[in-house]
Amino acid sequence: MFAKPRGMNWIGRLGDRLKKAGRSFAEVLALGQSERPLDAEFWEEFEEALLAADLGVGTSERILEGLRTVARQEGWRTADRAIERFRRDVDRFLDLPGGPILLEHQPTVVLVVGVNGTGKTTSIGKLAARFTAQGKRVLLVAGDTFRAAAAEQLAIWAERSGAQIVRGPENGDPAAVVFDGITAGIARGVDLIFVDTAGRLQTKNNLMEELKKIRRVTERALGRAPDRTLLVVDATTGQNAISQAILFNEVTPLDGLIVTKLDSTAKGGVVLGVVERIERPIAYVGVGEGIDQLEPFDAREFVESLFQPQ
Repeated sequence: MFAKPRGMNWIGRLGDRLKKAGRSFAEVLALGQSERPLDAEFWEEFEEALLAADLGVGTSERILEGLRTVARQEGWRTADRAIERFRRDVDRFLDLPGGPILLEHQPTVVLVVGVNGTGKTTSIGKLAARFTAQGKRVLLVAGDTFRAAAAEQLAIWAERSGAQIVRGPENGDPAAVVFDGITAGIARGVDLIFVDTAGRLQTKNNLMEELKKIRRVTERALGRAPDRTLLVVDATTGQNAISQAILFNEVTPLDGLIVTKLDSTAKGGVVLGVVERIERPIAYVGVGEGIDQLEPFDAREFVESLFQPQ
């Protein structure tokens, strides 16, 4: 495993990285006053705070409706009860099974999908470095044949991490490269294969159809479905990240998400919004540019960091 900075656990590092995201939740916490009544003004301000934190209209409305129902059933009278319940619910809500990658087969095959610019290829490289550091044999498959830069970038990550790589000709058939890569990985006895699929806009039907083809080819090469399909989303894109998650999940069933750039201008609510809409776990979060700054997601630590006093 990667060494962590001496004297600072991951909660401390994550809390420091999430300061900007945490500010968007400061308004939510400020509403939790023990003397404040649960009146219409409180619920209106609560909704505004959730929207400001990037949860989105639909998710915010469903959260508030659930809290109002519990408030009526349990006879809450003050705002602190609602805010404390919200914090506990966020922790439980994000703690879904099936997060970080487990090596359940040899090879374990992970398809990584997402639009260009989200940090997809970089995330694959960081994951490769994480697993090779554990002594695992890792193969990267450059299935993004439409951009020469993508294959070059993946090759650099393969060299940095000590992983193997299979790539095809520029503008070649991505599915053919994926089939060859998985076949090579099986023959070489590797432990883990990461398939870098072409970055694609979720609104481009022809590219999304290509993604379906890659999944079919993967199943044919393996004799089973890919072990994991992970979507990479950029937390700074807000509601667009939620739209991407919904549409990608319709094309190829997702098993989890990698959320990047949480240390940037992101508002932490996008994590809740994505999970609420597709009910898939967050597998990893990116909180920096360093090779060791893609971390397995831990709901408790994330919530603790997000709700730290500003």
